[in-house]
Amino acid sequence: MSFLELADIRKTFGAAAVVKDFSLPVERGEFVTFLGPSGCGKTTVLRMIAGFETPSAGAIRIAGADVTHLRANRRAVGMVFQAYALFPNMTVERNIGFGLKVAGRPAAEISRRVTEMLELIKLPQLGRRYPHQLSGGQQQRVSLARALAPNPQILLLDEPLSALDARIRVALREEIRSLQRRLGVTTIFVTHDQEEALSVSDRIVVMNEGAIEQVGTPSDIYSRPKTRFVASFVGTLNMFEGRVVDPARGAIRLGETTIFAAAPIENAKAGDARTIALRPEALRCGPGGGGNVLSAVVEDMSFLGSVVRIKALFGEQPFHIDTFNAGGVAPPRPGATVEIGFAREDVIVLDRP
Repeated sequence: MSFLELADIRKTFGAAAVVKDFSLPVERGEFVTFLGPSGCGKTTVLRMIAGFETPSAGAIRIAGADVTHLRANRRAVGMVFQAYALFPNMTVERNIGFGLKVAGRPAAEISRRVTEMLELIKLPQLGRRYPHQLSGGQQQRVSLARALAPNPQILLLDEPLSALDARIRVALREEIRSLQRRLGVTTIFVTHDQEEALSVSDRIVVMNEGAIEQVGTPSDIYSRPKTRFVASFVGTLNMFEGRVVDPARGAIRLGETTIFAAAPIENAKAGDARTIALRPEALRCGPGGGGNVLSAVVEDMSFLGSVVRIKALFGEQPFHIDTFNAGGVAPPRPGATVEIGFAREDVIVLDRP
């Protein structure tokens, strides 16, 4: 049995269903990310796990116990919010110890635990400061420590990094992942940032319009998207419309060119329309490495530091090729006709056109 189980969860506000038939098992110690655009229902699911919202249907179980209608303060769940939510009139120490004090823990235990948490978040000298005397990153560390202080069974993170600048965001997400691994706490992380999701997660749940589009490891979600939505939302993809030639051989016709996928095309017959997706980094100027070749005309180039992005045209279809900036190797010039090679394994055939 899974440590956290969401079974056929549904949430409606009036006539509008914001979460639809959401089922997900989460193992103890797992780091799971809900990824999707604003308004897709990911925070609503998080709030139902926390006990701030009650499902309209379905069940929530933690360690085998049904907590669907249990109050939030009885779920042993810690939550970190986007806006820090620190008490401005309390010091860092008092903020971290607040939950323990409300739970009636002895003063000596609270003091010891607060000291442990300050060491854990690497702010041992700042316990006497107030929130306004801290940077945004420091405040979010304190929020994290406050959520962890009572030893919650589950840690919930609701877009905790979105208010921070890019450099601090990267550093703090690495710290959060490191702490989670060290403590082994089951964690649900909500974000709309695909890079965050890919970098920290054991599994990613991609959501759209209140429903799950795909669940998988970061590698699965990035390399093997199952729907057009996942393919377009996670990473950069070139998409082409084609026709199945021979599903058993993985053969698909793009314009006048036939390409091959690495596996048979499931649930398809000759003549069926399919969308083909190719990652820019999987393409290279020149044939070879798998046998698939497209003839294209270079239209433009963008220098992105370590990467050169080439914009090309396959017929009238624009697409991008990412190549490493290898010193001294000049990319093809605009107007040049080039062969673009890619392997069968790099061909993503989406389930629906």
